[in-house]
Amino acid sequence: MRRLRRAWRAGAWRLAALFAIALAIGLASHAPIACLLAASALALGYNLLRLARFARVLATQRLVPAANGSGVWGVIADTIRERQRLALAGKRRMLRRLHDFRDAAAALPDAVVALDREQRIEWFNAAAANLLGLEYPRDLGAHLHDLVRAPRFAEWLHGEAGDPLADLPSPVDAERHLSLRLIRRAEDRSLLVVRDVSQLLRLEQVRRDFVANVSHELRTPLTVVHGYLDMIEPEQVPEYESILHELRNQSRRMTQIVEDLLTLSRLEARDDLPRERINMRPLLLALSREAAALSQGQHTVLVEMDDGRDLLGSTKELHSAFSNLVTNAVRYTPAGGQVTLRWQREADGGARLAVADTGHGIPAQHLPRLTERFYRVSTSRSRETGGTGLGLSIVKHVLQLHQARLEIQSAPGAGSTFSCVFGHERLLEPLALAGAP
Repeated sequence: MRRLRRAWRAGAWRLAALFAIALAIGLASHAPIACLLAASALALGYNLLRLARFARVLATQRLVPAANGSGVWGVIADTIRERQRLALAGKRRMLRRLHDFRDAAAALPDAVVALDREQRIEWFNAAAANLLGLEYPRDLGAHLHDLVRAPRFAEWLHGEAGDPLADLPSPVDAERHLSLRLIRRAEDRSLLVVRDVSQLLRLEQVRRDFVANVSHELRTPLTVVHGYLDMIEPEQVPEYESILHELRNQSRRMTQIVEDLLTLSRLEARDDLPRERINMRPLLLALSREAAALSQGQHTVLVEMDDGRDLLGSTKELHSAFSNLVTNAVRYTPAGGQVTLRWQREADGGARLAVADTGHGIPAQHLPRLTERFYRVSTSRSRETGGTGLGLSIVKHVLQLHQARLEIQSAPGAGSTFSCVFGHERLLEPLALAGAP
């Protein structure tokens, strides 16, 4: 700023000197006006010439040359030159960072594909070529759905694509399985991230086979043990009566665990289930009778039907899942409590089956893990009630096969509500309304 002020003062003095000399010459030649106009034209022409030079340099986007003088134009030239230098340095740093980011993305083991708003390919890394069969530079600017020809992929890509697309065969090798996630970014652009999950799926299959095989092999020895225990009457050996009672209980519990593990393995191996009309009113009444029989009059069991529609799904599997929730509600509700079965309509056109109880409730930190296998909020209470720790896992898998979800609401001292939420596509109008004979 000091240099600029000094330059302005020096320029003003030079201009004043120029006009003073012009005035003196004009007075001596008896033409002061003409001399002053000539001086003004000279000053204006000089500044216009400097301005034209600046315009030419800026138009070529070249670096402004260093100023030779110390006047106002020299200060302006040096200021612009310094800002150009800083901008150029910043641009170079940005380019280096961009190259570093691109090199890092290119080295990722996961495929990364940058897409524009019309799903055209802007950039992809080397892993995308290996997993999706893209070729550089041929496929730049091409529509991704034209290169990856899979109906599931095209439907997922043109949808909301909020959830990942799992287990998609690779276009390069059908034996390789991919998991895809679409990440939205600025200006309606998106980033497709593709991961090879073949090894994970193989390990998951090994786990399923192991659990199924072990569970199957345990059935025979457990049946033998249980049979021999039933042959021994506690009255014959009264000193071992409590031990025999405990052995029988544990044998039955182990048998139930094996059966639940086999059920889980069978559900995990399925991609879909039969689609049958499930009349909800008789089903709810049957579930209430089961709850009353298990309760033996110690609880109040209520049934509420706020939706008259039926459900489309597997009668056997859904009855088993609903029965599991009802059984848990009765087991974990103290005597004198209430269990409510409610079938109600949702605002989005779907429906939910809610099983509410007035039990002890569940602390919030346990709710996200309730559907994990063998997870228990209270080990001692679960064993007292005879639970296997697999019931909610079975319920979750059954609902997933029906494109439904399990919602859990609970708080200590406020009871619990387990809800099976179904989409509108799974709902059917009652036969009488549908025009059935």
